[in-house]
Amino acid sequence: MREDLFKDAQSLLGGREGGVDRRFALKAALGVGYAAAAGSVMSQTAIKTSADGLVTGEVMIDVNGFKMPAYRSMPAGKSNVPVVLVISEIFGVHEYIADVTRRLAQAGYMAIAPELFIRQGDPSEYGELGKLMSELISKVPDAQVMGDLDATVAWAQTQGGDVSRLGITGFCWGGRITWLYAQHQPKLKAAVAWYGRLVGKPTPQNPWHPLDKAADVKAPVLGLYGGADTGIALDTVDKMKAALAASPSAAARASEWVIYPDAPHAFHADYRPSYREAAAKDGWARMLKWFAGHGVV
Repeated sequence: MREDLFKDAQSLLGGREGGVDRRFALKAALGVGYAAAAGSVMSQTAIKTSADGLVTGEVMIDVNGFKMPAYRSMPAGKSNVPVVLVISEIFGVHEYIADVTRRLAQAGYMAIAPELFIRQGDPSEYGELGKLMSELISKVPDAQVMGDLDATVAWAQTQGGDVSRLGITGFCWGGRITWLYAQHQPKLKAAVAWYGRLVGKPTPQNPWHPLDKAADVKAPVLGLYGGADTGIALDTVDKMKAALAASPSAAARASEWVIYPDAPHAFHADYRPSYREAAAKDGWARMLKWFAGHGVV
């Protein structure tokens, strides 16, 4: 079992409904069961972002005839706004991820969080972490995820998004996907990966990992990692740094890293005890600056 993904299970959904539609409120309520399974206490610091001035809620994105749900937030009454894809932890698109999209929308972005596990199942229906991993997460193919994200970009272009200003950010499982998408999508301008795994054993669903194709990075990536993360060894970060520095890709060589020495895994997840306010706020500010500095603004 992947230790870094289990870090996402140490505490879970906050159960807040603010601004989330009925479907997402239900998912948040179901997700409370994870906390009991993990045997941990919920954080009381969860951030709630206003939806005032925004268009928010669930949308359906066509992926070759399959209707994929996603949570979308964007400034109301505006078009041709930059687009940021938001990639969740293993727990899917619950209230924390929805709130992240609202934070980005308040900063002027169309932010879209697709439900990338939907074909395999709903994470909120699992009360046992082992089953969540074996029956759902391990069965999600990277190729499927890349196709779903490409479809999300195409959808955004029809909905007032300017995909010539395209960014991506993701957390843990989503951090790894952020790296993979930076290696996959040439339209991408910038990426920000929060504590995403860089190495691993190949499987039919995950045939390679970010370090394996460091030379293929097509957009500069800002990596935000915790020095006290027991699930992601810092020597794997060092290996990725070296691979990027040696890459013929200018985008790969332009990638940067911030390591927060005392931060654990999931330090941005404000609904969990792992949350570290100083590191989370600094990382968020750096993310916005990164996007702006690379044309996603």
